[in-house]
Amino acid sequence: MKMALDDTLGVNAIRSYEPGCVTVREKRIMTSVIVLPDQLLTGWPPTTVVDIETDHFVAVLDRDIEVLILGTGESQKFPDPALFADLMARGIGFEVMDNAAACRTYNILLAEQRRVALAILL
Repeated sequence: MKMALDDTLGVNAIRSYEPGCVTVREKRIMTSVIVLPDQLLTGWPPTTVVDIETDHFVAVLDRDIEVLILGTGESQKFPDPALFADLMARGIGFEVMDNAAACRTYNILLAEQRRVALAILL
């Protein structure tokens, strides 16, 4: 699925998504990643929802993020509820979606200049 977002903002927008691959700006990524407006955190360890722990979000927790979107693959799967509690206690909104919806939502919030991060399992 191709997506479009004006690249003049100089931010990491999702250009396209297909199962197993996301394109951020011009870079094709085929492993789990955290996408921030100004940084890509490649080599993100989790590959499934069951693998996710709060420690996997340390790089996001240290940033001024308003919303963290978690893309869980081709279908929506929810992680351990304790993960929600940890993030909410820090004032970070947390949304869980399938990857396609997560990519679209990330781009929308990015275009609105919201402080957003996308963690996507590939």
